[in-house]
Amino acid sequence: METTSILARDLAALGRVTEGTSAESVLRGITEAVARGVPGCAGGTAELWMEERVLLAASHSELTVLIDRERDLREGPSREALSTGRPMAIPDVMRESRWSRYAATAVRHGVRSVLVVPIAVEGAVVIIGLYGVRPGVFSSGGPLMALLREQITVALANIWEFDDVLTGAAQMQEALAGRSVIDQAKGIIMSKSGCSAEEAFEELRRVSQHHQVKVADLAKLLVTEHQQKHGGAAPA
Repeated sequence: METTSILARDLAALGRVTEGTSAESVLRGITEAVARGVPGCAGGTAELWMEERVLLAASHSELTVLIDRERDLREGPSREALSTGRPMAIPDVMRESRWSRYAATAVRHGVRSVLVVPIAVEGAVVIIGLYGVRPGVFSSGGPLMALLREQITVALANIWEFDDVLTGAAQMQEALAGRSVIDQAKGIIMSKSGCSAEEAFEELRRVSQHHQVKVADLAKLLVTEHQQKHGGAAPA
């Protein structure tokens, strides 16, 4: 089975992360990409397993039902691929003897052939399912699996790296906000007692330890009380 330039292009596009990109959107993009770009593929599924939690995307609602049924039965190509780490192929569902109950469900939803590819990524496993409405449309050849592994690994790594950057930025923003309110609280203490900035901070720290609250939380409370009492912004 030949992979197409459309598939390569669409999978590569999933690695370009923007602010609206998420693991869920990448999984949906994978299912749409394989349905468009793999010859004989009528639909796709993608499951992201992380610490016993799973995210599922499917190109068609019937395939969501099929995956849910496979989980309930605890048998089928996706379950086998997850447990063994090996690709699983069903050339013709009508002739499948390994998972008879799964096969019966697949036939009811118009599926005749299946190829499932497990992809190990850092701390997770992605199970990609390709489904055909005719028998014998998939082979377990290497080019397709190599392309899926390479591009999906890159896409998910980019998402997690982007999430780390956003988390770091949010933490920095929070730290800066805390620094600002502490400076305002120090200014209030200094104006009332005539002490230095260092002495004002030591007073904040002493009171926060005595009441077992964070310095930033104590400073925010002090600034809020000052604003309510004086009807304006606290001094910096």
